[in-house]
Amino acid sequence: MKNILLCTDGSAFAENVYRYGAWFAKEFNAQINVLFVTDIRSQKVVSTGNLSGSLGLGASEKLLNELVNLEHEKAKLNNQRARLILQNAAATLREEGIEGFKVTNKTGFLVDCFHEFEEKSDLIVLGKRGEAADFASAHLGANVERIVRSTRKPCLVTPREYKPIERVLIAYDGSLTGKKTLQFLINYSCFQKLEIHLLKVTKNETYSRAENRVNEARQILETAGFNIIYAIREGEAEEVINNYVNEQNISLLLMGAYGHSRIRQLVIGSTTVQILRSTNIPVLLFR
Repeated sequence: MKNILLCTDGSAFAENVYRYGAWFAKEFNAQINVLFVTDIRSQKVVSTGNLSGSLGLGASEKLLNELVNLEHEKAKLNNQRARLILQNAAATLREEGIEGFKVTNKTGFLVDCFHEFEEKSDLIVLGKRGEAADFASAHLGANVERIVRSTRKPCLVTPREYKPIERVLIAYDGSLTGKKTLQFLINYSCFQKLEIHLLKVTKNETYSRAENRVNEARQILETAGFNIIYAIREGEAEEVINNYVNEQNISLLLMGAYGHSRIRQLVIGSTTVQILRSTNIPVLLFR
């Protein structure tokens, strides 16, 4: 892993985007790029249309000039806000011991600008909610769903509160994405110093099949030198995983981003959405 992209909007969730991003950068010896996108809609004051008929030519021209000046002032304020947000990001990263980073401000829409930077990034980090977090505490930010749906890179979705990463949980289902998650751990030796948990949730399959999948994953990880704490539990995935996270004081969850439906290429798996909404730890998603 060489490059980590941190997407920020300056909200209450942004601070921990920087802190978790710094942890991964130090452990993986990676470079950080902080991206802040000024929403182009915030530059616009109003759609003026054709005002001359309703206001008269002179009044219309005066109003248009005032609106143009107002848009210029808004653009200045947006530029100042972007500088402050990126300065704060830089200060936090330096406090976390990171010097190798870049900050970037673009104007447009995050989802559109994001793809310009995604290609050169090995990990995407973003807060699970944005500027309206206090008004929508039970929901994901719209940008989170769009980015997780569209990116093919590992995506770390961070919570509002930070806690040191000490115990890692793999929610394993035996899929190709699940095996990619195992390989991610194997590729980075830093995970061997952490406590690794492996959880298989079973509902509509036999216990013996679930046990086979767990043993398969255990063998892969133990061959690579990991000591694994494993469990098989029955029930609804969201409830079982959240209960396990709380019981074992898990500090990082790894899981696939998609379910097994035919439309999994188009939407985030429902279990993924539910866990992202309800959990209070960072979730690293794989496709």
